[in-house]
Amino acid sequence: MAVATLHYIHDPLCGWCYAAQPLVSAVVDTLGGRVALKLHGGGLFDEPRTLEPELAEHIVHADERIASLSGQPFGKPYQEGLLAEHGTVLFSLPPIAGVLAAQALDAGQAYPMLVAIQNAHYQQGLRVVEPSVLTELAETLGLDGEAFQQSFAKVQGTPTLEHVQDSRRLLGELGGQGFPTLALEIHGKRQLLPHHYDYGRPANFVNRIAALLPAVH
Repeated sequence: MAVATLHYIHDPLCGWCYAAQPLVSAVVDTLGGRVALKLHGGGLFDEPRTLEPELAEHIVHADERIASLSGQPFGKPYQEGLLAEHGTVLFSLPPIAGVLAAQALDAGQAYPMLVAIQNAHYQQGLRVVEPSVLTELAETLGLDGEAFQQSFAKVQGTPTLEHVQDSRRLLGELGGQGFPTLALEIHGKRQLLPHHYDYGRPANFVNRIAALLPAVH
C-alpha cells in the first residue's frame, strides 16, 4: 500500500532526466510498494526544433558532464548518428504522448515506456519523435502495437498539451528549477527532493526518501 507519491517532472529528451533515471528506477525497484510514481512530462522542446550545430555542441558538452556524474552511457549511434546528422528534429510532445498512450493501456507501463524512450534516444540514437519508433518501443514492453497506435492517436494533440500545461503548473507551484524536478507527497504535503548530489549514487537517493516515509506499524 503506497503511503507516498513521488512526483517526477521530466522530459524524455532532457539529458539531466536521463542522468536521474537510475535514481528514479532505484526508488521504483526498492520502494515501489510504498511509494507511487507519478510522471509529469514538461515539454522541453514544445515545438519541433531542428538540431543546428550550436545546439548540438551544447548538448555534447552537457552529455559529457552527465556521463561523468551519473555513469549513464551514451551510445555511438546517438553521438555519431543522431547528434551529427543534418535534419535531426527535437520535439518533446510525441514521446510524452507515447508515455501517456502506454499509461492509458497499462498504468504500470508508463515509467518503463519513459525508460525505453530515453534509452532508445541516448543509447541507440533512434528518432523517438516518430510514432513508428514509439510503437516499436511499446511492443518491446509487451504492449499490443495496434492498441498502442490507437491510444497514441487519442492522446496526441490537446490531451498531451493539457498534460504539459498541468506539469508546468505543478513545477511552478513546487518552485522547481526545470527538468528534472522531484517532489515527495505525504498526506497531501509536497516537498522538493534535492537529487543532484545523488547522481551516480542511487542508494543515497533511496535512503533519503525512505527516511521521510511514515513509520511502518
